[in-house]
Amino acid sequence: MKLFQQLQVAPAALGLLAPVTVQAAELNLETVNRYARSAAGQSQEQVTSINQFSDVKPTDWAYQALSNLIERYGCVAGYPNGTYKGGQAMTRYEAAALLNACLDRITEVTDELKRLMAEFEKELAVLRGRVDGLEAKVGELEATQFSTTSKLSGQATFVIGANAFSGSDTLAVDGARASVGGTTFSYDIQLSFDTSFSGKDLLRTILRAGNFADSAFGGAGPTSGLSTLEVAFQEDCGGPADCGDVVGIDKFFYQFPIGSQFTATFGGRVGQEDMLALWPSAYPSDTILNLFTLNGAPAAYNKNLGPGAGLWWQQGGFSISANYVAANGDVGDPNIGGIGTVASAGTGTVQIGYAKEQWGLAAIYSRIQSGVGVPGTTPFTGLTFEANPNSRTDAFGVSGYWQPANSGWIPSISLGWGINGTSYDTAHAPGALRTSQSWMVGLQWDDAFIKGNALGMAVGQPIFATTLTGGQTPQDGNFVWEWWYQWQVTDNISVTPALFYLSRPLGQDTTPGTTFRQLGGLVKTSFRF
Repeated sequence: MKLFQQLQVAPAALGLLAPVTVQAAELNLETVNRYARSAAGQSQEQVTSINQFSDVKPTDWAYQALSNLIERYGCVAGYPNGTYKGGQAMTRYEAAALLNACLDRITEVTDELKRLMAEFEKELAVLRGRVDGLEAKVGELEATQFSTTSKLSGQATFVIGANAFSGSDTLAVDGARASVGGTTFSYDIQLSFDTSFSGKDLLRTILRAGNFADSAFGGAGPTSGLSTLEVAFQEDCGGPADCGDVVGIDKFFYQFPIGSQFTATFGGRVGQEDMLALWPSAYPSDTILNLFTLNGAPAAYNKNLGPGAGLWWQQGGFSISANYVAANGDVGDPNIGGIGTVASAGTGTVQIGYAKEQWGLAAIYSRIQSGVGVPGTTPFTGLTFEANPNSRTDAFGVSGYWQPANSGWIPSISLGWGINGTSYDTAHAPGALRTSQSWMVGLQWDDAFIKGNALGMAVGQPIFATTLTGGQTPQDGNFVWEWWYQWQVTDNISVTPALFYLSRPLGQDTTPGTTFRQLGGLVKTSFRF
């Protein structure tokens, strides 16, 4: 609001601009000032608060304007008896005196600003230059960006390491050394394109390449993938093992909200884990063995990948997720693939979870068709899941985590347990898998020894047989340990040395009366950009 509009003496002030008998040349500021000092100044006193006026009330039409003049400019005077007499008529000289006093205050403020600007002239010039530079950089980025709706992020990983085998089963030890006993240097690279069209939806495309297939870290050798790293990847091109170094589509799906509580996901290549509202684990921040990323229930959390769809609901920490993935859903022949056929290699999953800031808990159920490549199994149980065309498995799991509010000597704790029941469409000879179990406990210390670094260890059992058909006693038990330390070199580069130990990786297939062990060591270097 302009000053003239705020003055309660606006009519008188505007009257100064109207034609009158007094000529402009007859009026000068000196005359006004003399009048203000002699006449008005002798009978009025300056005030600092509108509350000093006993006759001005908040209901008066000019109350706010008068208050602003007093507080901002200090150019309003009252009478010695504490009144303002707002309804009293005033002369043109009184109006001019009041207006002049306010203009003097404005001039003082302007002069002060000019002085400050002169004093900080150098600093203001630097800031102006920086703003101009930022505007130029923003313009350059806008001109060169590859998309206004997509964000690109990447991770490149190098892994160098070796596996040692020992035990009294000489034949198995020699065979393992011959197939995967050498030192290997492998890589994995992931490029993630996240696109949003509304700011709330997500179209995710992940390109991936790697060359782990011929390494024990990628699932080669006799131990059925127990030593497979989470980062290990090689595109399955349906040809010989040397088809590594081929870039493939690892994930491709679309996710969008339905209202404020539901989220839907569907895609031609989506993972079971992409359609769960809660992943009930805080372990680990930098993954090593894939087995320990499956929340102690590798069958229920099997990360099945293929065409699929899912829906989850969330409210107040609670969540319910339901999804379906068919690994062979892109095959038209119903005898070897399709969606909802006996050959779909499908997984249907329902999870109920609850999570707060420091802890979370979830219960999960998955129905697994034959043909699903379940990770984290012994050779005996894994062969049942993947290769037996007449089997199906009901998998249950309970998993949870807790993490401290502040990093220190108290680690985050993640644990889980799974139990699975396998049934068959046709009769089987005694000794087939009936029930199996698994569990894990993982600990992680943030800011271990040096701020930004992390230390972790985990112990557990992969899926091992606990009951066989025909009343036979299984001998499938084994244990897995891992230890690692993540050194954060920069914000984008980390180096993680790690060790893991498999006590009896062949499980049921171990030659009776003998032992077979595996010790792995590696150094993983990760680049994130």
